Amino acid sequence: MASWAATPQAADYTGIELMPKDVARAEASIGHLRPAPCFVRGDMCSTAYPPCDLVVILDVLHYVDPDAQEGVLRRVREALQPRGRLLLRVGDADSRRGFAISQWVDRTVTRIRGHRVSPTWGRPLKDWKALLQRLGFSVQSMPMSEGTLFANVLLVADLKEA
Repeated sequence: MASWAATPQAADYTGIELMPKDVARAEASIGHLRPAPCFVRGDMCSTAYPPCDLVVILDVLHYVDPDAQEGVLRRVREALQPRGRLLLRVGDADSRRGFAISQWVDRTVTRIRGHRVSPTWGRPLKDWKALLQRLGFSVQSMPMSEGTLFANVLLVADLKEA
C-alpha cells in the first residue's frame, strides 16, 4: 500500500513456532540475516510476545477455537507499540467453496507432514473484521486468492489513535 511507512534499515525479528522442525527450518533459511532473527519454540496462545511495531500471523488462527483466537489477538494488541500494525491472513468462511478447498489442502499438508489433524475454526470475513475493530484496530481487507481456488484474505489492522 502506498501509505505504508518505509521499512526500517535495521530490524529485530522474533518468530514463534510450535513445531521444532519448523523452528530449525526457519533458522537454517534466514538465520544468516543480521541482526539474526530470534525463533522461539512455543504456543502462540501462551508464549510471551515482545513489544513490537508489527505482528504477522499467517494461516494459523483457525487452529485454535474462537475464544483462543480472541485471546491471541488481545495479546497482540497489548504487545503492539502505538501506531502498531497487525498483518493477519485468514480464510473467509463465507466463501464456502474456497474455504472448504483451503481446509482440505490444510488437512492434507498436515497429514503429509506427519502431524495429527485437529479441528479448525473459521469465521466469515465480516466477523474477523468486527473482532479486530472491537479490540481497537482499524481494519482494511485485501483479497489474496484471485486466480486460485482458495478464500484467503489479508487483514491490515492498525491500532487506532488513543
